[in-house]
Amino acid sequence: MKILKSSYHIFIFLFLLTQFSSYAQEENNALVHEFELELEAEYRYFPNQGAFEGQKDHFPSIAIQPEYSLQWNNGYESINATGFFRLDQDDNRTHWDIRELYYQKAKNNWELSIGLKKIFWGVTESNHLVDIINQTDAVESFDGEDKLGQPMIQYTLSTNYGNFDIFYLPYHRKRVFPGEKGRLRFPLVIDEDAINYESSAKEWRQDFAIRWSHFFGAFDIGLSHFYGNGREPLFAFDTSGNINAFYPVINQTGLDLQVTHNAFLWKFESIYRSSEAQDFFALVAGLEYTFSNINGNGLDIGVLGEYLYDDRDELALNALQNDIFFGSRIALNDTQDTSILIGGIADLESSSKIFSIEGSRRLGNSWKVELEGRFFSNIDNSEFILSNFREDTFLRLSISKFF
Repeated sequence: MKILKSSYHIFIFLFLLTQFSSYAQEENNALVHEFELELEAEYRYFPNQGAFEGQKDHFPSIAIQPEYSLQWNNGYESINATGFFRLDQDDNRTHWDIRELYYQKAKNNWELSIGLKKIFWGVTESNHLVDIINQTDAVESFDGEDKLGQPMIQYTLSTNYGNFDIFYLPYHRKRVFPGEKGRLRFPLVIDEDAINYESSAKEWRQDFAIRWSHFFGAFDIGLSHFYGNGREPLFAFDTSGNINAFYPVINQTGLDLQVTHNAFLWKFESIYRSSEAQDFFALVAGLEYTFSNINGNGLDIGVLGEYLYDDRDELALNALQNDIFFGSRIALNDTQDTSILIGGIADLESSSKIFSIEGSRRLGNSWKVELEGRFFSNIDNSEFILSNFREDTFLRLSISKFF
């Protein structure tokens, strides 16, 4: 993956900043350094033969993720950095990225961040509709939880009327798709450089976003608006079967709401996205109920259910247009931090279903093992996205060492 051109200027800025901070600090205001390193060995196995030529079944890989932070001015100023690199059999999944590299300053009731950063919005489990700031790292995970670092200037103001976040986003990151050997791909391999832009400024179009968030007793609410290059490309097929794709300029208004009532969490996310090429409305609504400390041994079992709707029907890139999600979250609350998430998504208009299981457990003080499974069942031919993945049921095992 090509790292964005503007990262060079950010590196220079942060380097000069560290030199200045070292020069300007007082003797009683020492710098605080923290460094962590995660090494991961991963193996993904696809039991079914690939639907398209060139696809493989076995994918061993290794990944490294270093994290570094530098604080001064009694913690009110800091530099934070997170890198990532993976070596995989799929050439497109062999990639590196600067997940985060930013300077942050806090003072009184405001906070300023400059650099590459990851921002998460949302409350629902099955789909994060309002989460629009960062580009999805589509080759890293199927569920869209992994994100690429986004260049930004973020200003946060905390008031009695809630928190106000303003974002200036000077550069757009393109989404990378699996290569010829990879799974969970289209019949034709999509080259990220072949995806065009609606805007003549292309990736250098200046984007903006704003979000207000607040809590009222049991209510946590967020209201956001984004204007700029969309994070999802729009796809179209020509008469020769070729895929044409471009990033539209969009306006997206989002609402996320969570209500806590005893053991219930009521969750809601909704967006309205408009552009010259496409307007649509989408929502996710549901709840989570937790049975806590069962039999007094610390076991927590949560039951989840959500409804997903998307105006785009089969053209929805996430394939979640009229579906129901159900699942259970199990936490043993033991010293090894053992947890399991089991779930499934069923299409209410067809036979298509996706089942999943995710589990993790610490081994000793510095090891962690994770297990993930995704199972595609009775995928309907009318599913624009999922019909390409019907043979891509997989199991994933990873072991990580932390330093």
